[in-house]
Amino acid sequence: MVSKPGERRLQILQTLASMLETPKGEKITTAALAARLDCSEAALYRHFASKAQMFEGLIEFIEQSLFSVINQITSQETQGFQQVELIIGLLLRFAQKNRGMTRVLIGDALVNEHERLQARINGLLDKIEATLKQALRIAATQENLKPDADFGSLANLLRCYVVGRWEQYARSSFAREPLAQWQQQWPMLYFACLSQSGVPGG
Repeated sequence: MVSKPGERRLQILQTLASMLETPKGEKITTAALAARLDCSEAALYRHFASKAQMFEGLIEFIEQSLFSVINQITSQETQGFQQVELIIGLLLRFAQKNRGMTRVLIGDALVNEHERLQARINGLLDKIEATLKQALRIAATQENLKPDADFGSLANLLRCYVVGRWEQYARSSFAREPLAQWQQQWPMLYFACLSQSGVPGG
């Protein structure tokens, strides 16, 4: 049975993500990917013009997967701090379930790849940070956060927490899971946000 083009593209991306799950994994080459898929390199190039395009496809898949849920959270949850908690929980859970994609998110899998790929990841992280900042602004309107809080700095702190958990996961050979201690650490982050004030919002 012949796969449809969209299905074959997804299969290639899933296989690429699987190959990235080895922490100090094999160098990803189109030859190795084709061998894993039991097809020729030419067959791969019918779907992606280059290996960089394959990584771009994987990053696009990550972004769509995350923001399809983030957009639901921000449209359905009215409480700003609840949005923040749900979004961070989502980001940690996604990494824990998708090891190979975690290595893409921290840039580890993009070393020696085209620099535009890291720029794409930076853009995704900036977009996540902006969403967290907006949720914090909502919290301030609900009197759950001081109106003179530095929303930009707080959102960046939360971003750094998430990326740090991702990094720890990947660099521990996936032993230290992102969700470990989340229940204990969220109240710490929450109260850190509550106590912050005195600087005009960024």
